[in-house]
Amino acid sequence: MTQNRAIRVVATGARLLVGAAVAVGCVVGVTAAVALPWPGVVNEPAQVSVTPTAGDSTLVCTGDFRAIGRNTQNAGQMSSAGDFALTRDSVGTSESSELAAVDLSTADFSGPATGPSKIVGSPDQGSAALIAAAESISLAADDLSGLAGSACREPSTESWLVGGTVETGTSDLIILSNPGDVTATATITVFGSEQSSTTTLVPAGTQLAVPLASVAAGLQQPVVRVTAAGAPLRAVLQSSLIRTLDPSGIDLQDTAGSPRTDLTFAGVQVLVENADYPVSLLRLMATDQSGEASITVRSDDEVVRQLSVPLDAGIPAEVNLDGLETGMYTVDVTAEVPVVGAVRQVSGIGAGADFAWMTPAPQLSSEVLIAVPNGPRPQIHLVNSGDSAVSATLAPTAGGAAQEIAVPAGGTAAIDLSQGSTYSLTMDAPVHAAITMAGTNQIAGWPIWSGAAAADPVTVYP
Repeated sequence: MTQNRAIRVVATGARLLVGAAVAVGCVVGVTAAVALPWPGVVNEPAQVSVTPTAGDSTLVCTGDFRAIGRNTQNAGQMSSAGDFALTRDSVGTSESSELAAVDLSTADFSGPATGPSKIVGSPDQGSAALIAAAESISLAADDLSGLAGSACREPSTESWLVGGTVETGTSDLIILSNPGDVTATATITVFGSEQSSTTTLVPAGTQLAVPLASVAAGLQQPVVRVTAAGAPLRAVLQSSLIRTLDPSGIDLQDTAGSPRTDLTFAGVQVLVENADYPVSLLRLMATDQSGEASITVRSDDEVVRQLSVPLDAGIPAEVNLDGLETGMYTVDVTAEVPVVGAVRQVSGIGAGADFAWMTPAPQLSSEVLIAVPNGPRPQIHLVNSGDSAVSATLAPTAGGAAQEIAVPAGGTAAIDLSQGSTYSLTMDAPVHAAITMAGTNQIAGWPIWSGAAAADPVTVYP
């Protein structure tokens, strides 16, 4: 009996040990299973990368230069003071037509009435069209004198115009062109000591002008934003100045681009030394928030001026870049908040003088076509803001030897151009660039913008 009980105790103990071992094994197995990746079924959605076919590229020019106040019976009437000389070129097919300048009288201009040019480039074998056009005019009238020039640009839904004024003797005009097929509503917002807005309708295929004084009364240094609804618009600022009855310059300024925290002004020209008036004047405005901006002025790769300026949101500020020797400069602005800006340059002051506003130069990283209109001593000014040297090639589109240009890190290069010509510019790293012109009592300049880029690839999920 005792022996049987002993056998049962041993058997029971064995079963407990085996059960405990099995339990431990199960725990270990479950733990390992949780730690290890389990096989699963993943269904990747079908997708394909598609590059949209490039569309047409549209450039809009300015057309005739407008004079205001020539009609003593109608002081607000605008008349043509002369038409711009246009230089254009394209890779692929392009067509040109004219917009209607509905509010422009040609009674005081002996030449034929011409509307602003609309140039449409079609894609070449699926690639975005490369087109370029620029215009210039030289005037020597009793009320208008000087040189004005600008590149023809694409219309936009937002444009910032920096550089106008309503001081005595100025006749600044906001020129709006609608190359589209439907009416556009333009909202003109003026920033200064006070902010105001007004709207105007721009019919399809037309151009009209709004006097800056009618929307920015009392503001000596306004900044203007033009937003378009219904169709994109090309907005430019035409300026002219009379001092004590003497014509003292004209200018044509394109949009300054979208607000950014970094701006690079290439091709800033200083033509006068030791003057007792501002020769180079930088106007800046923080668009949304207040902050501080740092300004660096360079001659080639040498820093010649550095300063900082506080900016209040929506309030333009001006900085006098005085004390510079004659020459070509680069002005860099680095701000804590997005800003817009432009640099005013003058050839002198008083009768026969001229002025020009230079807007920021965007970064170029792919081939661009450049149109150089008629004008004195045209040059291209290349700026390399990078840490490595850039190699650029400038080739005349009409044929001829190409120029290889080395732009050192943090440096610049200036190359003479032929007026009335077009060029292709390629580079192996990003650069900023501007066209400059200067002569006796004549100055003009504008940045080079890349053409309409080919559409980026998109991923399609069937």
